[in-house]
Amino acid sequence: MRPSIAAMSTYELARAYETVNLHRAGGVARIELNRPISMNAWNRQLGLDLLDAVEATAADPGVRCVLLTGAGKSFSSGADLKDMHQQELTADGRPDVYKVLTERYHPIITALRTMEKPVVAAVNGPAVGIGLSLALAADLVVAAERAYFLLAFVNIGLVPDGGSSAFVSNRIGFPRAMELAMLGERLPATRALEWGLVNRVWPDDEFAQRSEALAARLAAGPTRSYAGSKRQLNAWMERGLAAQLELEASIQREVAQSGDFLEGVSAFVQKRQAVFEGS
Repeated sequence: MRPSIAAMSTYELARAYETVNLHRAGGVARIELNRPISMNAWNRQLGLDLLDAVEATAADPGVRCVLLTGAGKSFSSGADLKDMHQQELTADGRPDVYKVLTERYHPIITALRTMEKPVVAAVNGPAVGIGLSLALAADLVVAAERAYFLLAFVNIGLVPDGGSSAFVSNRIGFPRAMELAMLGERLPATRALEWGLVNRVWPDDEFAQRSEALAARLAAGPTRSYAGSKRQLNAWMERGLAAQLELEASIQREVAQSGDFLEGVSAFVQKRQAVFEGS
């Protein structure tokens, strides 16, 4: 018998990290990004907290489904550019994006793809940059009507990372993936559904209950069957994910040395239009 929507309305806080909340309800673990004032932007601490929460739920035999979501009205607005001064730096004083990607972001993405239990991304609001990558690393992606998706990297002179160059093209095809990557425009939830980027879109006032009910349904299902299906589809669609993540990080390291990246970050912080010179 499937749990009713009402039956899944109560979660208990299992652990409160500095920037992430881990809740439990039966066999469902809900990982909630918890920096709502910054639209759940990724700073250094969020990367560390999220990795620990993902690894903990992956290793917990009592967890039969993982639900990823964001606190407040945003899923995640991407990397916190105001946090750049706290990131590791290269020898020439530039942000060491390669180190951040390979040591902090990639383990999260890989753990979500390889854990032997279903993962649902409940995109309750904007999913931008690495926030979009995180959502698409899930097995099922559901979105509220107010949500939108944005490969924002180009807007600050960078390239897609966190696996998004693979996930987006696998889901919606090369032409549309290139459009999102090069134009850096918002993709509303309803159009994301039409394009095949997400699995479901629900009204805002029903979204939390419906996503929780979906997670409960999966938690009550045949876990080993889900794990086997996940292994099959990973092998078919993402056998080159590790190599793609390395390629993304290498290219990101190159473009992070550009003047356009410095201009993009400065313009974002100063809330003005960036002027790119191709340098």
